[in-house]
Amino acid sequence: MRETFLDKKDNKNSLLKKTILRLCIQNGEHSIAALSEEINASVPTVTKLIAELMEEGFMIDLGKSGTSGGRRPSIYGLNPEAGYFLGIEVRNSHASVAMTDFKGALLSFEDSIPFRMEPNEASVHAIAKSVREYISHRELDWNKVMGIGLSVTGRVNPETGYSNSYSFDENRPIGKILEEDLGVRVVIENDSRAMTYGEYLGGVVDKEKNVLFVNVSWGLGMGMILSGRLYYGTSGYSGEFGHFPLLDNGQMCRCGKIGCLETGASGSALVRMISEELASGSASALAKKYRQDGKVNLQDIFSALKNEDTLAIETVEKIGTNLGRGLAGLINIFNPELVVIGGKVAMAAGDYLMLPIRSAVKRHALNIAGRDTSIKFSRLKASAAPIGACMLARSRILGIL
Repeated sequence: MRETFLDKKDNKNSLLKKTILRLCIQNGEHSIAALSEEINASVPTVTKLIAELMEEGFMIDLGKSGTSGGRRPSIYGLNPEAGYFLGIEVRNSHASVAMTDFKGALLSFEDSIPFRMEPNEASVHAIAKSVREYISHRELDWNKVMGIGLSVTGRVNPETGYSNSYSFDENRPIGKILEEDLGVRVVIENDSRAMTYGEYLGGVVDKEKNVLFVNVSWGLGMGMILSGRLYYGTSGYSGEFGHFPLLDNGQMCRCGKIGCLETGASGSALVRMISEELASGSASALAKKYRQDGKVNLQDIFSALKNEDTLAIETVEKIGTNLGRGLAGLINIFNPELVVIGGKVAMAAGDYLMLPIRSAVKRHALNIAGRDTSIKFSRLKASAAPIGACMLARSRILGIL
């Protein structure tokens, strides 16, 4: 793509253009009159800005509106063919990849690609190689790739591209290495926040502007949309819901503290709690596997849930109750319109998890705070993080996040 306002220093017009693009991303198509009112600029100014955005390839004329009677206004929106964004979710043993067009429509998604991420430069170069192959196999123009979003677990500094879990050199964060390898802008983000953003722009969120997303996976994380914006906190480490000191269970958390919510409301907690029950002789279809291998894993437990194993169901209910108590506190504090439950464990456990969550929230949340809060499952499920990574790459490159 030739030079655009994104390549120039911010001035009044470029800031207005970014605002127009943000409104189109969040709310869809607009007429010039509607945009003029939204950004508090004159109709001639908006007409000129739209013309420039169309010339630069970011927007297109979608024709006349369907309004009956009178002169119908032209409607303008994002140009889906302006470019592509790739989103990659990297986990311990596999990765997921999504690709969206400029408008945010999902073009492709691949889950459970074998990949082991390690804190070394070879792993980062392997990601870059996989990205190149992904584009090549689809016979797409590499020059149309506008940006890449990388979602990883653990604490992340999206400004520097540094990951506390996987970076190995403070002077060479993995985001910078990927940019050197690929020649495009790379955005790195924590997985829970990526999921949150994906769900906000392309998932179960409708018009809600205050949303909490809870990621129930091996650990327990959270992302927050407050007043329509992704919330990071002072140091960029907001959302450490799993390390809220709620439980009096004497369990040591991986953070080194005792009684964190994650020790009683996560995939790791589920495995530990069921293993303890099996060790004490509790009846379960999992008992044979435990005797043979001395352990069970999450996939074993998910299979047991599908077969309505009593121990698996009861333990998931305990986790749901703990999680619901924590959510009740968040609802009392933030009074959100919507709480979205996602992540690997949540998707596998389904209503076995959701019912005790709702019951505990009803029991512990203040009526005045909780009555307007809906609790729903993620719509994007396994694709939430890579789709969110695409959306984050787009928003950061456009300078609208």
